Amino acid sequence: QVQLVESGGGLVQAGGSLRLSCAASGRTFSSSAMGWFRQAPGEEREFVAAISCSGLSTVDADSVKGRFTISRDNAKNTVYLQMNSLMPEVTAVYYCAAQASGAGSSYPHRYGYWGQGTPVTVSS
Repeated sequence: QVQLVESGGGLVQAGGSLRLSCAASGRTFSSSAMGWFRQAPGEEREFVAAISCSGLSTVDADSVKGRFTISRDNAKNTVYLQMNSLMPEVTAVYYCAAQASGAGSSYPHRYGYWGQGTPVTVSS
């Protein structure tokens, strides 16, 4: 059973930056696509970014394009989400997810493993 543990969330002032980390257990990390999603209260879980096992990344949300960067370090079994120029509208719980194969889907149901989430709050 793959375990994913997010960290790095918290409270940040508008315009600030955060770097989220997701540590994965097991030896399947290097062959898995990884994704980041976020969910605000009462809303659907929203795709933020994904990265393939080869390091090809995608950021799908127009509102964060150019501001969020996903990366991975296979030696550390860790995927990161660097978030810069943060605005209050991105406040949500951020979830890390693992996909056994593929380049990283924007659909949550494609991912078989999920972390517990780490909250990100951006104050004005």
